[in-house]
Amino acid sequence: MQEISSSVQSYSRFSDFDINLFKAGKHFRLYDKLGSHVVEHNGVTGTYFAIWAPNAVAVSVIGNFNGWNNELHYLNVRWDGSGIWEGFIPNIGRGEIYKYFIRSTSGEYFERGDPYALFWEEPPRTASVVWDTWYEWNDQEWMSRRYQKNALDKPISVYELHLGSWRRDPSNPNRFLSYRELAHDLVEYVSYMGFTHVEFMPVMEHPFSGSWGYQVTGYFAPTARFGTPQDFMFLIESLHKAGIGVYLDWVPSHFPGDEHGLYNYDGSHLYEHGDPRLGYHPDWNSYIFNYGRNEVRSFLISNALFWLDRYHADGLRVDAVASMLYLDYSRKEGEWIPNQHGGRENLDAVSFMKELNEVVYGNYGDIQMIAEESTSWPGVSHPTWQGGLGFGMKWMMGWMNDSLRYFAKEPVHRKYHQQELTFSTVYAFTENFMLPLSHDEVVHGKGSLVSKMPGDEWQRFANLRLLFAYMFTHPGTKLLFMGGEFGQTAEWNHDYSLDWHLTQYDPHKGMENLMRDLNNLYRNEPALFEFSFASYGFEWIDQSDSENSVLVYCRKGHSWQEYLVVVANLTPVVRHDYRIGLPHNGIWMEIFNSDRHEYWGSGIINPYPLEAEMENWQGKAQSVSVSLPPLGISVWKLKSHPAFTAASAIKVAKEKVVPKQTTIKKVKTEKKPKSKEV
Repeated sequence: MQEISSSVQSYSRFSDFDINLFKAGKHFRLYDKLGSHVVEHNGVTGTYFAIWAPNAVAVSVIGNFNGWNNELHYLNVRWDGSGIWEGFIPNIGRGEIYKYFIRSTSGEYFERGDPYALFWEEPPRTASVVWDTWYEWNDQEWMSRRYQKNALDKPISVYELHLGSWRRDPSNPNRFLSYRELAHDLVEYVSYMGFTHVEFMPVMEHPFSGSWGYQVTGYFAPTARFGTPQDFMFLIESLHKAGIGVYLDWVPSHFPGDEHGLYNYDGSHLYEHGDPRLGYHPDWNSYIFNYGRNEVRSFLISNALFWLDRYHADGLRVDAVASMLYLDYSRKEGEWIPNQHGGRENLDAVSFMKELNEVVYGNYGDIQMIAEESTSWPGVSHPTWQGGLGFGMKWMMGWMNDSLRYFAKEPVHRKYHQQELTFSTVYAFTENFMLPLSHDEVVHGKGSLVSKMPGDEWQRFANLRLLFAYMFTHPGTKLLFMGGEFGQTAEWNHDYSLDWHLTQYDPHKGMENLMRDLNNLYRNEPALFEFSFASYGFEWIDQSDSENSVLVYCRKGHSWQEYLVVVANLTPVVRHDYRIGLPHNGIWMEIFNSDRHEYWGSGIINPYPLEAEMENWQGKAQSVSVSLPPLGISVWKLKSHPAFTAASAIKVAKEKVVPKQTTIKKVKTEKKPKSKEV
């Protein structure tokens, strides 16, 4: 074993230009400078340490290499007012654990982890680990065409998951699957299901598993619970090679008060505000970043770029944006301080988010920044030059709340609440919206998605199939939390694996089949994604038949030949001979029906093509009578131009469709006369 010198040698990775950028809040690659880095100095390999601690009077490095003696390896303070302490310790290499021992101006002393550490010990241990992010990437094909997969006029269907509870070792339910094990199982499953992207709930190092990763202490390190940084890179690379994008949940809104973390880091409120009315978050018992401090802005923006740079992430979902925007968020009168104009807007946070998005998109124009923002703040996904915050997309929380509230109602009452389901289209094109059915909807006593649905078992699953089909035919990109795709019946619990055994049963296997086919429909039909964020891509054909709880709408692509007509029957009553207006004449075919037997549906389908009749209906010059499945959605597409004869089109189509299926006894049927024209 090599002897460790008790002296720290002078060495720096900072130029004067770096320091000026850091002080100005414009250094966005701080991970190249601060933290620990294995380097060669004067012909000797060792580790360079650098830490920002302006309130310290002394900083030393402690670890196994020196018996955790805080008197042996003192770092040198820079005399340029930056507050940076640095130095080189010979013969320390990759894998060495360490902390910083900080003596503050108040006389207190602290043992802190490294905010810029690239790796940490596996919790509950709390030391940082000397490491690197070298990796020989093999995802060049994906990276070269990523701009196509992330474009706003392409399908984006996101599978949100929690790495610790998606699936565990079947032989030992208490053991997590590693990043490399997930690289096989997860990639295979997501590919099979047809999702375009995954979104990992926060993978950054966090001390408490019960926080699901939202209380971060190691912002520059993937959690050691599942392996090394290179193991995580292998997982991302494997997803990329399978054609699947990776979004990371990112938390710049707050951080915990754990002793080894950022809070009161050098004996002063370095990263957070000192006044709890600005710096403490009552909802999460955590601390709020000081977005007005230049060095903190550099820390956060550098961190965003880090995951895009070193880990090839394809985008960041930014958590709790609303809590950042409003000074009075979740606070009572007297518990917050107005801004300089007397308002409730956090002007520093607004400025930070605009700069964040400008810098991120300026460096990586082919990624997506997605805001979890639950208020009516204008222009969240508008460019900053138009006065917006500059995000690429925003979660459509209003759609989620309205839809779940509507679907929880017994079908007999839905005719009185139809406007709740249709209201989202009033504002659907004011932002670039992503439709989320996320982890937040299946925790804290809310129950699973299928458990929210009314009726007996068949109706609950039919309602959930209907909700999913409505989601995938509604304007906007999509996000679904794990377990929903097969109708998990229990509420999500982060301590346990999903109930994969359920997929052997028909209701759950049918739900999985439905989700796979919805993803395929979404990816293959341009009308569902080419104009997701433009009013041109959507048209109501009829939203007024609340008496029967039926909706008819059209999704449009660049070509009229891509148009789709969607019919939703929101009750368990089968409606035969229901006439719908069509945007074009010709032969129409049902290309999707959520009531098919393979989805555990009743089999009320329209198996043969239908020729539009020149009968004005619902404001259209042509129409057709169809059968509406119970609690189901059917999607129709123009298959033949009128120039082709109806007989020849029907003959060809009949050879390709499955035989007409029988119905089950659990549904009501009703011969519906033609309703009044609209």
